[in-house]
Amino acid sequence: MKKKVVLAGGTGFIGQYLERKYQELGYEVLILSRQPQHISWQDAPRIKEALEGAELLVNLAGKSVNCRYNDANKEAILRSRTETTAILGQALGACTSPPPLWLNSSTATIYRDASDRPMTETEGDIGTGFSVEVAKTWERALFAFELPRTRQIALRISIVLGASGGVMTPYRNLVRFGLGGAQGSGDQRFSWIHIEDLFRILQFLQQHEELSGVFNCSSPKPVTNRIFMREMRRAMNRRIGLPAAAWMLAVGAFALRTETELITKSRWVIPERLLQEGFVFQFPELDAALADLLTH
Repeated sequence: MKKKVVLAGGTGFIGQYLERKYQELGYEVLILSRQPQHISWQDAPRIKEALEGAELLVNLAGKSVNCRYNDANKEAILRSRTETTAILGQALGACTSPPPLWLNSSTATIYRDASDRPMTETEGDIGTGFSVEVAKTWERALFAFELPRTRQIALRISIVLGASGGVMTPYRNLVRFGLGGAQGSGDQRFSWIHIEDLFRILQFLQQHEELSGVFNCSSPKPVTNRIFMREMRRAMNRRIGLPAAAWMLAVGAFALRTETELITKSRWVIPERLLQEGFVFQFPELDAALADLLTH
């Protein structure tokens, strides 16, 4: 039988990238999604069938946080993460031959707004607020399941940089139209990861059968917002970039139906566990990452 991988919530830009990479490695890729051409979240028998004999389950499901945090959106953001995680845990428990590894998305936003020191898995301070509570509840939903035949890992993923989709699209547009200066103070930390390194982390964790628990998925060399925008301008050959004051970001976020936290929170995250276990990043430096992504 052909080896297979299950991507839950695999229709976004990260999921599409992973689907292509695993197919190139010869995997059959099965996707769980609300979109009709894929396995439905309501179809418990098909979910169990997909998981039987799979080598890996990766859960990326969850409503985008790029929205206003009103009550309805808050409920949808939380429910879309916890309910899908619960569905997967129950299905794995029912499997005769479950995948040996379950990688479940979490977020580096679980840590506090940090400008004094970096946050690691062992020394990081858990923050407060809605986004943090979502992350904590999400991880509890994952580790609530006792699955002796399946390792469980929560991926605290920082901002993923890819050639298409995700945050690169709006940042590209800002730079293209001369608005690629510092945002807010510009001193807030910007923790990021190249999408190829995220894929390589999944492979690394699959190969190292002794590993479980929580892993920060972030470049070991985060930068400030000011440096990120400068490197974006340099990579796109734009000399001028007007800055955006905090009040401008608030007005813009309201107009775009999103939240300024996505830009102004200082995310200073270091992948301590991955580095200790010997993972080597292909793109640890921002300039090389942007050079690679912006040539596609």
